[in-house]
Amino acid sequence: MSPGEVIAMTTLTLRVGIVATALAFGPALSLGFWLARRQFRGKALVEAAVALPMLLPPVAVGLALLLLFGRRGPLFPLLHALGVELPFTWGAAALAAALVGFPFLARACEQAFAEVEPRFEQLARSLGYTRLETFWRVTLPLARRGVLYGAVLAFTRGLGEFGATAVVAGIQPGRTETLALGIWSRIELGDDPGALTLCAASFALALTATTLAEGWLRRAPRTESSAQS
Repeated sequence: MSPGEVIAMTTLTLRVGIVATALAFGPALSLGFWLARRQFRGKALVEAAVALPMLLPPVAVGLALLLLFGRRGPLFPLLHALGVELPFTWGAAALAAALVGFPFLARACEQAFAEVEPRFEQLARSLGYTRLETFWRVTLPLARRGVLYGAVLAFTRGLGEFGATAVVAGIQPGRTETLALGIWSRIELGDDPGALTLCAASFALALTATTLAEGWLRRAPRTESSAQS
């Protein structure tokens, strides 16, 4: 295995992880805040539905995406009209990773927002802040550590996603072959040295990502303290 192949797969894996986290971030942030601030009948069912992609076999998640966005799927005509072909592209890999990582980010956001004292928000509203200003200037800074932790979980989950990606994106060298898919394909081919090389690259990537994230998270409490003051 050439260094160029390893670099290409590592770069694609990073791209998939970053795009997947970006895709999941907005919906997970909104849903987490809504669940933390609302009590309603059926809330447990909603939370269970949010956790489903985390509990189901990843292959089942990939199959569901393929049925939705494939040529016979209900969303294919819309994508075709927009000139977008999603299945068996790296974008499909990012979407699969986003869906599988979504529960980690949404539940982390929910817990983080639940720990923010509502009185801080009430105080901000009494000072004339709108709901949106209160969220961005008070609630989110106070919940920042938990939100960042959820984003790290979703990102690292995306780096190692295999099952859903293999179904909806396929294993296409140079196009959709992430490190996880590359490891599997080389095991299938009996290329143990190549598989071990990709395992080492995957380990280094995950270790670097988590180390940088931990350093960032350690600085988060200072931001929270300043927000509270």
